[in-house]
Amino acid sequence: MDRSGAARRRDARGRGRLRGTAVGVADGVTLAPVRLAVIADVHGNLPALEAVLDDVSRQHVDRLVVNGDLANRGPDTVAVFERTAAALPGDATLGNHDDLMLMWFGRRGDRSEPWFDDPFWGTVGWSAVRLEAAGFIDAIERLPMTLTVHEEGTPKLLISHGSPRHYREGYGAELSAETISEITEAHPADVLVGSHTHRPFLTSWGRFTVINTGAVGAPFNGDPRAHYLILELAGGEWVPEFRRVPYDVGAALERFESSGMLAAGGLSAHIFREEVRYARSFLVPFLMWCETDGRERSEADWEEFRERFATRFRPPPRYEEVSSSRLPEAAGEPR
Repeated sequence: MDRSGAARRRDARGRGRLRGTAVGVADGVTLAPVRLAVIADVHGNLPALEAVLDDVSRQHVDRLVVNGDLANRGPDTVAVFERTAAALPGDATLGNHDDLMLMWFGRRGDRSEPWFDDPFWGTVGWSAVRLEAAGFIDAIERLPMTLTVHEEGTPKLLISHGSPRHYREGYGAELSAETISEITEAHPADVLVGSHTHRPFLTSWGRFTVINTGAVGAPFNGDPRAHYLILELAGGEWVPEFRRVPYDVGAALERFESSGMLAAGGLSAHIFREEVRYARSFLVPFLMWCETDGRERSEADWEEFRERFATRFRPPPRYEEVSSSRLPEAAGEPR
């Protein structure tokens, strides 16, 4: 089979990247499958990223896509950007936490918003200043909202951190057929791939498929492993494979303290650390609880929240093996 029309190039890590290639079935000729790895929501968790990239290196993928939110929440944002730098020009999208880095320096949005100076949110400035010193702010500003993978005669794949309408509109269990219809009418595609919610997800409506990659650095589904997605175009269809990779969670937790983020990042840094530890969402429920009860989001409030909702802080299962499945939640694994 002649593939000279789309030369295979190598990235900085030696893995092949296939660009501009006709894939699937065209003109009666069956072409080779294409495999994409899509990672997202690393959030400064370097041990999780390293484990995923090591797994990706053995999956014979043709392209690595970074679907937003490399930044913030975790202590190693700069190292994460350094490790994924080869993907930033052309193979990455903008996530909402990446955008916060731009907002911190007034490059987007309103820098006068009072929350920027709220000690509770100290991780934002802590991460942004370090990214600027490392020279990554311009690269973030160039990131697009969406990436499209499409060749004539194959399903069109549209990748965005949230949805193509907004990077905070995630795909999850509450997604309705009406919303899918609205999105695909405004942004025509056969397969929508998003992240943002930190929970893997898969659904279909008519001819449309909607997928959530899950999170590398801070999953919220009770499974502490690093989650990512492989998509293979074979037989004219994009076939998902949800992969879950164990990593050294203890090392990730230790970095919150040794990096200085825990001391300088305010209460949000402590909450982000517990989200990594328990693989559960705590920040949004805590903020909603504080707003409902008229609380000030203090450390005492956080301790009371932990006591009142102790069942949310049960230690997650421990897994030693990589697992994969065609469904976002494999049988026998946590929901």
